[in-house]
Amino acid sequence: MFRLSNLISSVVEGKKERILDGSIAIWNFTNRCNLSCMHCYSKSTLDEIDTLTTKQIKKTILEMKKNGIKFIIFSGGEPLTRKDLFEIADFCKENGIITYLSSNGLYFTKTNVQKIVDTFNYIGISIDGDEPTHDYFRGLKGAYKETLKAVKLANSTGAKVGIRFTITKETINSLEYIFDLAERENIPKIYISHLVYSGRGLDNLEMDLTKEQRRTSVEFILKKAFEYYETARDIEIVTGNMEMDAILFLNEFSKKYPDLKDIMRKRLVTWGGNSAGRRLLNINSEGDVRPDPFFPLTIGNILKEDFTNIWQDGNLLNQLRVHPRKQITGLCSDCEQIDICNGGSRARAYAISGDIWAEDPSCYLSLEERRR
Repeated sequence: MFRLSNLISSVVEGKKERILDGSIAIWNFTNRCNLSCMHCYSKSTLDEIDTLTTKQIKKTILEMKKNGIKFIIFSGGEPLTRKDLFEIADFCKENGIITYLSSNGLYFTKTNVQKIVDTFNYIGISIDGDEPTHDYFRGLKGAYKETLKAVKLANSTGAKVGIRFTITKETINSLEYIFDLAERENIPKIYISHLVYSGRGLDNLEMDLTKEQRRTSVEFILKKAFEYYETARDIEIVTGNMEMDAILFLNEFSKKYPDLKDIMRKRLVTWGGNSAGRRLLNINSEGDVRPDPFFPLTIGNILKEDFTNIWQDGNLLNQLRVHPRKQITGLCSDCEQIDICNGGSRARAYAISGDIWAEDPSCYLSLEERRR
C-alpha cells in the first residue's frame, strides 16, 4: 500500500517516519460470497464450503505472532459469511494483532454495525463507482444502495472507515465520482487498487487500463492528495498494487517542495515498494500460503505444515526478500528507481510472460522518469 497522504504530511511537517513494525497478512477466511465481481482474484461464489476450522486458524495465528505478523486483513470472499469471524478477530486482538475488515458491506445492519466497528481497527468497504457502474461490476442489481447504506452506517459510529475502489476500464469514469462521494459523506479514507491479473482479473484481462489511462488516473489521484493536504481536508488517500505510483508522486512532490525532495526519496526507499514475501503474505480459504493474494505460486499450506516452517524457509522467499530486486529483467534491469518500486507486481509479470522475474507489464513510467 502506498500512503500518499501520510507521506505528504509527515515529510512537509517534519514528522517521524511511519515504519511498518511487522508484517501484514491478507487472510481469505472464506471463499463464499454473495457477489460475483469481475475482478475477484479468488473467484468466490455462494456455493463454497469453509475448509479451515476455528481451531486451525487460532493455531496459525499464534504461529504468525511469533513470526512478527502484526496486522491481519480479514478478506474473502465476503468474510462476514463466517459465523466465527468475530471470535477469530477477538483472538487476534487478545494476542496483540491489529485487525482490518475488507467487506462488500451487504451484511451490515443497524443491529450489528456497532459490533463490527468495535471488533475491527479499520473497516474498508468496496464501492466501484456510481450506482449502475458498481452494480454491473459487482454482478448484482441493487448492490450499490445496500453498500452505500453500510458505508454511512459504519461512518456514523465515528469509526475509521474507508471506500475501496478498483480502477479498470469499466470503472475509470467513476474515479472522480468516488472522490466526490467521499467529500460529500465525509468518508475519512479512499483506497484505490489497480487491477492485478489473477482469478477473474486474469479472465477479464481486457478490462485493465491502458498505460495512458493509468497515467491520467494516477495524475488525478495525486492532484487530489495534494489538494486535500493544502486545504486541510481530512481524507486519506492510499493506492495499491501499482508501486510505480511512488515515482510519479516523487516528481510531483519535488515540484511543490524542491528542498524536501531528498528527504522524500529516502522515505520512499525505506517504504520499499512491492513487499510480497517480505512484509506481506496471503493465506487463502484452503490454507495455501502465498507471498501476496495474487501470486501465481504457493509456498506451503498451513493444513500440512506449521506456518513458521513456511515463512522462514524457502528459496523463493529469500529471492523476494532481496531489496531492491535487481534480478528482474526487461525495463527494470537498468531502472534507477527500482529501489523505490522494487519492480512492481510479480503476479502481473508472470501472467503475461510466464516469468515471475520479468518486468511488470503495467509500468507506465517514461525512460526519463526511470532515471533519477
